[in-house]
Amino acid sequence: MSNLTECNSKQEIRSNMPPKQTTTARTRVHGIEILRDPVLNKGMAFTLEERQMLGIHGLLPPALLDQDQQVYQIMQNFHRWENDLDRFIFMQGVQDRSEKLFYRVITENVELMMPIIYTPTVGLACQKYGMIFRKPRGLYITIHDLGHVYDILCNWPIDDVKAIVVTDGERILGLGDLGAYGMGIPVGKLSLYTACAGIKPQHCLPITIDVGTNNTDLLNDPLYIGLRQKRETGPMYDQLIDEFMQAVVKRYGKSCLVQFEDFGNHNAFRFLEKYRENYCTFNDDIQGTAAVAVAGILTSLLITKVPVKSNVFLFQGAGEASIGIAKLLTKAIMKTGLTKQEALNQIWLVDSKGLIVKNRPKGGVDGEKTMFAKDHQPIDNLEDIVSSLKPTCIIGAAAIPGAFNEKILTKMGQMNDRPIIFALSNPTSKAECTAEAAYTATDGRAVFASGSPFDPVHYKGKVYHPGQGNNAYVFPGIALAVIAVDIRCITEDVFLAAAESLAMMITKENLEDGRVYPSLCNIRSVSLKLAEDVINFAYEKDLAHRYPRPENVKQFLQDFVYDTDYDSFIPPLYDWPAYTHKQPHF
Repeated sequence: MSNLTECNSKQEIRSNMPPKQTTTARTRVHGIEILRDPVLNKGMAFTLEERQMLGIHGLLPPALLDQDQQVYQIMQNFHRWENDLDRFIFMQGVQDRSEKLFYRVITENVELMMPIIYTPTVGLACQKYGMIFRKPRGLYITIHDLGHVYDILCNWPIDDVKAIVVTDGERILGLGDLGAYGMGIPVGKLSLYTACAGIKPQHCLPITIDVGTNNTDLLNDPLYIGLRQKRETGPMYDQLIDEFMQAVVKRYGKSCLVQFEDFGNHNAFRFLEKYRENYCTFNDDIQGTAAVAVAGILTSLLITKVPVKSNVFLFQGAGEASIGIAKLLTKAIMKTGLTKQEALNQIWLVDSKGLIVKNRPKGGVDGEKTMFAKDHQPIDNLEDIVSSLKPTCIIGAAAIPGAFNEKILTKMGQMNDRPIIFALSNPTSKAECTAEAAYTATDGRAVFASGSPFDPVHYKGKVYHPGQGNNAYVFPGIALAVIAVDIRCITEDVFLAAAESLAMMITKENLEDGRVYPSLCNIRSVSLKLAEDVINFAYEKDLAHRYPRPENVKQFLQDFVYDTDYDSFIPPLYDWPAYTHKQPHF
């Protein structure tokens, strides 16, 4: 029995309803149901002929508004709202009504919309998720569903899922354990899959695995929508994740991408190592962040003109983001001809107990941290560490707001002609320093990037444009490459290839403005170029399973991506008698 047949059979047993429709069959709707389906609905853009043929004539006002006019209308309403959370809710409503209109608005206003549908507003949206929840946007799998995960996947109405973003809500951005409220992250990430890289939205599935929460505020929140219990850990938790991964393959095949998002540090690394060889999977917090940060560092060196081997990199934080960046940076340094040990000697990590060194009296140097431990005296204070190591680059990814204080920033400016300062923690409230603080303390000489956006800074008559080290520069393009040519094992070298591709896209004008990343308004072209480079790399390394190899990868991708223009609903696309109660009259 095929997976699809088995899923349909299970659904028929559970109810007297007919088997669920496939992706193509869902267009077999008529009348008002078309207006209720965001995939099909064009609102007032339906022509008179379409309205009559589809049985919706009279259900809409008589005026005809094409998609351009609808975009204008949406933007007028968007600017009417006074805060970003309301704008987030408004855009969710647009997505509920008309999927193509939503993505048309996003792609045409990407710099304006990214902070709304993703960081930093998505962080606030997650914190308020119980209040703003309107309708299902993905699947919730709980610890009580152990043994029935495949059945739940069969409840999703789309059969051709190519990519899943999954979280257990334990470490949402820098906000901590948000439990089931973390669903905003998979939903937001997959919106960027489509907006930034043109991956078809019907191929995307957001999933939250709810095993409880240790956040007492949520457990006492009357609007909390998740399990009201302490977070499950141990064998049952592992068993649930194992069953989930197996169910994904059974339901959607080995080619289905599973992106892990915002799992706790202790689970993120072990799941990555556990599943990376046998499943099509990656962890964006570890690997996506690493690729974006390394790309920014490579670009920064074009500004500082300090050779790679002469740099000292200091990380504030030793969690999944910092270690992911540090490991990929090690590979990038080794490509210049240095040994692994020589590369490691340039990289230093600081955690809550101070500088990570061998035989540290306070302990805590284990797991992934071990490879970065040095023979050095223990130092607890970050200011003292900076003074001792004299780094050329400091990178913050520990969600400790203000960690890069004025003294540290000033010291960086005194020790370096062009200090590299990356405050990568999200959301903005968790950033290690602001762009203004970095430029002011270094007299405008800092090469600055952040995780969340900062406005341009005016300092001594010059305008500085802070770079945003947004993972959206990388993960949508990588996902597009994975889906398009069937990459089933996503190696670290794939992420290094992505980092190098992104770094190569920076222009002379970008460098003159102090930018270390391309403008976000070009994110679609950036994603497509990155996907093209990753695809070429994948074929060179025998990682792609789609054959024959596309002769023109660029054209292949352009033909592959999602079109935000409305479809036409006129013959001969449909067998019209099957969709109309009676023959239309014109």
